[in-house]
Amino acid sequence: MSEDAAQYAVTPVTDPDAPLDVAAIRAQFPILERQVHGKPLVYFDTAASAQRPRAVIEAVSGFYETKNANIHRGVHLLSQEATDAYEGARTRIAKFINAPSRDELVFTRGTTESINLVAQAYLRPKLGPGDEIVVSRMEHHSNIVPWQMLCEQTGATLKVIPITDTGELDLDALDDLLTPNVKLLGIVHVSNALGTVNPVAEICALARERGIPVLVDGAQAAPHQRVDVQAIGCDFYCFSAHKMYGPTGIGALWAPMATLEAMEPYQGGGEMIRKVSFEGTEYAPPPGKFEAGTPNIAGAVGFGAAVDWLEGLGLDRVAAYEARLLAAGTEKLLTVPGLRIVGTAKRKAGVISFTLDGIHPHDIGTIIDHYGVAIRTGHHCAMPAIAHFNLPATARASLGVYNTVEEFDVLVDALNGVREMFG
Repeated sequence: MSEDAAQYAVTPVTDPDAPLDVAAIRAQFPILERQVHGKPLVYFDTAASAQRPRAVIEAVSGFYETKNANIHRGVHLLSQEATDAYEGARTRIAKFINAPSRDELVFTRGTTESINLVAQAYLRPKLGPGDEIVVSRMEHHSNIVPWQMLCEQTGATLKVIPITDTGELDLDALDDLLTPNVKLLGIVHVSNALGTVNPVAEICALARERGIPVLVDGAQAAPHQRVDVQAIGCDFYCFSAHKMYGPTGIGALWAPMATLEAMEPYQGGGEMIRKVSFEGTEYAPPPGKFEAGTPNIAGAVGFGAAVDWLEGLGLDRVAAYEARLLAAGTEKLLTVPGLRIVGTAKRKAGVISFTLDGIHPHDIGTIIDHYGVAIRTGHHCAMPAIAHFNLPATARASLGVYNTVEEFDVLVDALNGVREMFG
């Protein structure tokens, strides 16, 4: 571990079976100390963006206070320290997802840019009329729109895996869709709108048998469960720091080195070159080839600190705690008259989308904000998934490791208050 990482890392787990001390975890989040409309903040919007623990806040501010400089090739001490901090974060994040090599991890602005990078740098040169891309109906727009754009550019066709009324993939339909014409399958690991946890290892194995590469959108999985890209068997894995208690504007793409080496650069500029002349340019090897320009150095440092913090908690303990919290919260919400949960898959992560009879989700969100409760309302950048249930929108409570059962009591009281207002 680098000196920078050691400064901000949480004490490692000594007993992986010990329960989490949630009160101690909450104390690490300064924002949870504030009030909203005179009420203690209850934050149920982690799927949109998680809050930041002090370890991350201090890592970012510490970088700016002590070692801020541009990275790579600088001979002065600050540049060397900044480079060590940036590349040290890459090493730790690659290890976090069990990547075979740190050089297989490309820093991006987040999951959305990672998917666009794959679309343009990997798939576009391979695609033409008659070719197909397959995605599911439960995808976030970031795993739909880039492929639609690519189809418009190349004449390829986008095919869609249907979902069931419980919010699960129709795996029989997937099997039929994976024809020789398919050049890539894009699938979400955990649905941000429904909470469904997809069997991505099984899906990747099915695609691999047919020679079809798979991109997995891991934005909602990486903060909540252990991710092992080698065990999953995917060709691309994308995730974002801000979902993982880290900074906004930074994320990562993982792909095998042979794949990255075969891809053309996504953007041109400084840092991504080995040699430039007016006769031609020789590109740097991965990951530098895909990191043109001055990167989000402080963001990478904060990303690394977030990974250290999660590892300090223990991902298995986080997953176990959130599973218990999801079960308890679901049971409490179902006591609210007229409440319907949208997305009831057998395997779910900490997302509960719901409706209240006769009350628009936007009204729900606006009213319960005055109880101090923050939820998300709308289509959650997953319009096709919500439309499957013949709904324009849902209200969504999404969990983080700092949430408690008692906060669900506050949410239930707020929702009952909404019902009283609407008669």
